[in-house]
Amino acid sequence: MNGALQHVLFALGSGSLVGCTLGLIGGGGSILATPLLIYAVGMRDPHTAIGTGALAVSANAYLNLAGHAAKGHVWWRCALIFAIAGAFGAYLGSSLGKLVDGQKLLFMFGLLMMFVSFAMRKTRTAPDIDAHSLTMAVHGKTTAIALVTGLFSGFFGIGGGFLIVPALLLATGMPLINAVGTSLMAVGTFGLTTAANYATSGLVDWATAGYFIAGGIGGGIIGTIAATRLADQRNTLATIFRAVIFTVSLYVLWKSYVAL
Repeated sequence: MNGALQHVLFALGSGSLVGCTLGLIGGGGSILATPLLIYAVGMRDPHTAIGTGALAVSANAYLNLAGHAAKGHVWWRCALIFAIAGAFGAYLGSSLGKLVDGQKLLFMFGLLMMFVSFAMRKTRTAPDIDAHSLTMAVHGKTTAIALVTGLFSGFFGIGGGFLIVPALLLATGMPLINAVGTSLMAVGTFGLTTAANYATSGLVDWATAGYFIAGGIGGGIIGTIAATRLADQRNTLATIFRAVIFTVSLYVLWKSYVAL
């Protein structure tokens, strides 16, 4: 197969997988995008893969946000608070991330994801809570958690859905399907902030990002439909979420450790 054609096909296929994951669990975009760009598409520089993945995931997150919003899954006030507060953290974190060796960054990334997969086991949603019952104290807590989450998101060059969904559950106790939908505004905003920062250093492959975005459109539709059908099976959706995080963390740790 022609090398250029193979590059396009792998980028489209990887984008479809990322879009589906974003639609299904609101996260996994960049945590999958960065390894896929490096190990499947063939990017050699981890920092360019991070910048390119952040841009593609940002666009796909905003597209998936529209699908979840149409189904009533988005709590808009929480979404705006998290996106705005977290963007400040994402900018600072991405500035720091560019200064760290790419393989070391990936290894720390894997450790963080493994920690999140275990921490999610203790996260519980609150009974009888809705978007209108949240107090100012809860919104203040959400703001603080968003700043920290944005910092990690920018540092590791990820949209942050794997961090944002657990963070929203911790801050508000909202149902998981609402955390998935609400997280996508922050995922898009964090990713865009990180991508813009990396782009100023020439660390974005625009053509590959375009293929990723195109592939993600169809995958996102499939993921959103699947998430809606699983909304009443809270344990199933949460188990899928944790399993994906843990599996990818093992792979990233292995590949980055070998490279180091």
